[in-house]
Amino acid sequence: MPRPLGELEDAVMTRVWQWNRPVTVREVLEDLQQERSIAYTTVMTVMDNLHQKGWVRREAEGRAYRYTAVSTRAAYSAALMNEAWSTSDNPAAALVAFFGMMSAEQREALRNAFRIVGYDDGSAAETAAEQTAEQTAEQAAEPPAGSAAQPPAAAPSEPPPAEGDSAGRGAEPGR
Repeated sequence: MPRPLGELEDAVMTRVWQWNRPVTVREVLEDLQQERSIAYTTVMTVMDNLHQKGWVRREAEGRAYRYTAVSTRAAYSAALMNEAWSTSDNPAAALVAFFGMMSAEQREALRNAFRIVGYDDGSAAETAAEQTAEQTAEQAAEPPAGSAAQPPAAAPSEPPPAEGDSAGRGAEPGR
């Protein structure tokens, strides 16, 4: 699993991803120098490190190299999200917290992603979130190992009504 890129590694990879073509150290250096003072050898070292880590491949061109991204920024982001989620001690709770932080635009992107991977209706994101919330509630109700079993707390059968929704269905605005 990938480790997050450092600040300078990310700045270099951003250019490689944006340009989407083989690049030289000199090209990246000149672009970075528009934002900060940086030495050629620093950029060369960062690009060599990225090559060693498997983020870029390189081909010799004369006495220099041309570097190309091995994967996309989207794949990098997805791998980081997967790593963070899979290392959580409570993945279901982590997903619930993550969904709770999402903006309306991010929720729409999630719905679109569910459609792309094969879910037919637009409620797939909500269904997944509801199932995750149920799993989290079940896990929270489980007694710690070695303790006497307690009856689970009664979970509310329906979420509280959303603002302006007297039926109590929790309808999301704009849907």
